[in-house]
Order: sequence, then structure tokens, then C-alpha cells
Amino acid sequence: MKEYIRKLISPSLRFELRKAVSWARDILSRACFWRWEIARFKLREDSSFNVLYVGRKAQRAFVKVLMGGSSTGDDKGWPAGESNRTVFISEMPTPGALCVPQYLSAVVPLSRSIDEITAKYNTELRRNLRKNRLRYRMKQALNDDEIENADLQMLQPYAQARHGSAASQIETHEVRRVAKNAGRLDLVLLEDEVVACHLGCVITRGGKRYWSTIRFGYPETVYSDARKLREVNSITTFMALEWALENGFDYYDIGTCLARPDDGLLEWKRRRGGDVDTLGNYGYMFVRLPKSGAAQFLWETPLFAVEGKGLTLHLGLPDGPDEEQIASRYREMGFGGLSRIYLHCTRQPQEQVIDTLRSRYSHLKFPPVLECVIST
Repeated sequence: MKEYIRKLISPSLRFELRKAVSWARDILSRACFWRWEIARFKLREDSSFNVLYVGRKAQRAFVKVLMGGSSTGDDKGWPAGESNRTVFISEMPTPGALCVPQYLSAVVPLSRSIDEITAKYNTELRRNLRKNRLRYRMKQALNDDEIENADLQMLQPYAQARHGSAASQIETHEVRRVAKNAGRLDLVLLEDEVVACHLGCVITRGGKRYWSTIRFGYPETVYSDARKLREVNSITTFMALEWALENGFDYYDIGTCLARPDDGLLEWKRRRGGDVDTLGNYGYMFVRLPKSGAAQFLWETPLFAVEGKGLTLHLGLPDGPDEEQIASRYREMGFGGLSRIYLHCTRQPQEQVIDTLRSRYSHLKFPPVLECVIST
């Protein structure tokens, strides 16, 4: 009976239902107000802004990381500072606040050939792929021993190495379920040595099929060697892209990462053709900018925000930085998938600066609208 009902519901509708259930669970977990706190802290020691945080105490460290600060520290005391230079962050909507996503996906459209996609890669990455791709092959893990070994020797250790005790591990039985039913687990071999694994699943949204990376895994011999990890990581991502293209998917989702415009992982995925997308991500924080100094704050802490169904980017152009510094600061933020970019300025910027920023998006078929917001 359960399988019969499942067949009656389209994959796209199942995706929307799962997302709605996840959203409801998130809201219910936030509604435990007895776990909330009011805390004030600085994101960085040299910042002139205070953050007033209202939300679950357990989420405070994450908020700091999301906003580009350090997750360490006891936040004892209330730092001195002007009240009009206070940033208000809450787990519930507040008037005038930006709806800031916690995580984003990087999604590659597959309406082009593999050569057209890789033509946008930088020279070093293309050279690496040409030189090393043929040395690697991919093999699906089908039996329980292969799946368990990949989990215990690659997925879990690599997550632990990257994120420490805060790593979010996937239960072995869930890895097994995805590998056998909801998706697949592939082993990546260099000659005859297993050097990586890729756990992925199929997502259908709006009638479009996505091959979505859930997790990459690497053995210690790979992730402990930075140079080797760079090569294997690039090849593994490329092979997952190839597989998605060969199997008729509309998009390849490289996976989720922290929704910070200056996050290194997100920039790494952008360089591989990934457009930012809220695919499957339902968690948000609500950030109200300071009454004074919004341009300086967003220069230090650029933010993504959701408006309706669109994703926007808020950048700061304060007094002080010259055109070269501005170009350097925002060089890696030419994200596809944005509907609008807000430039928060103390005064109308020079046309050369606007042209430099627009050039970051000139390669896109549908570049975002760029809008200046004058603030004190």
C-alpha cells in the first residue's frame, strides 16, 4: 500500500513534501524558547560592531561561523559599543531583517557538453584534468562490506578531519540505504588503489532531475597530503559531473556548504561551474543590519539573503578602499544563480567601480540586477 501511494505522488511533489516536513521540524526545534538566550559579542576583535543574538544557545557558535567570526570564546560580559552599530541576529523573523540562508548548494547546469562546461575552468584545473583523468576509474559499491568499509575508512574520517568534533556524521545504516536504494555509492580508484568515494542521490525538483552529492570521502593517506587531496578531490568531482551528464540529468549538485560569500569551499565549487541555489536547504537566520555603518559591516561580512524565491547578495562599499582593493575583495564573488546584488554605500560609487563589479557577472546568461543602497 505504501509503495502504491508513493507511485501516485510525483518525484517533484515528494521533494516539496520532504522539504516542507524538514522546514516544519526546524521551526518546531526553534520554538523551544526555554533553550534561547540573549547574548552580545563581537565577531572579530578588531571589529567596531557588536552582535546582539537572540536564539538557541546551542546555535550561537554556528552563527559566529556563518557570519565569518570565530566559534571559540565564552562571550563573557557585554562589549562596549554604540547601540547604532549593533547587528541584531535572531532565529525568528524580525522587522527589516535579511533572511540569511544557513547553507547553499552549488548546482551546475548540464544543458551543455562537458567541453563547454570545462572551458570556464581555470588553466591549472584544466591541465590537471587532462593530465590525470585517464588514470582514474569509478566503481559502484554494491555489497555491505564495500559500503561499510567506505563509510568507516573514508566518509567518517574525512568529515572528522575537516570539521573536528563538530562534524555531522551520517549513520552507517543511512549510508547503506542511500547506496542501495535512494542513490549510489561509488569508489574512485587510482590504478587499483581506492583513493576516494562519492555518495550521491537523485533529487527531482520542478520536473528537473539533479544528481546530488551527499558526501565525499577520502582515506587518511589522501586527506593528510594537501597536494594529493587537491588532485583527487578535483578528479572525483569531475567524474561525478561526467556521470550525471552521461545519465541524462539536468543538473549536477556539487553539494551543500556554508552560505558565506567568502567561504573558500563555496568559491571552490563556483570555479567548477556551480551556481548558488537553496536546493533542499530550509534553515535561515534573520539579520538586521546596524543603523550606522552598514556599508562597513557588509564590507567585513558580505551576506546572502532570500527574497521571495530569489537569492540576493549584499555587499558593502565603505569610504576608504580604492578601486583595486574593491576589485580584490570581490574577485571571487561572481556567483551565478543570483537575482539581485545590493551595494550598500556611503555615497554613490564611481562608474568604474560599478563596471568592475558588473564584469564579475558578465559571463552569465542572466546576470543579476545591481542596485546601490545609500546608507549612513
